Amino acid sequence: MGYGFGAFLLVVGLVLALAVTDSINGVDLTMVGWIMAAVGAVLIAITAATWNSGRRARNVQTVTHPDGSQTVRENRTNGI
Repeated sequence: MGYGFGAFLLVVGLVLALAVTDSINGVDLTMVGWIMAAVGAVLIAITAATWNSGRRARNVQTVTHPDGSQTVRENRTNGI
């Protein structure tokens, strides 16, 4: 989904909440707009958090023992 869909929901939600004055029987367009805006903002935040987690630095170290077996150790550090 990503940033694009989150931004779309945010913009459409804010337009419904703040600019639309029409009404539909049984539907509160203002509340629908606020819900869409909130979902869009949460989606943008989740996308930022998950995409940022892949930017961590990785250090992989392989040690070969005298008997021929190998041990692999991986360290992850947070990037700036």
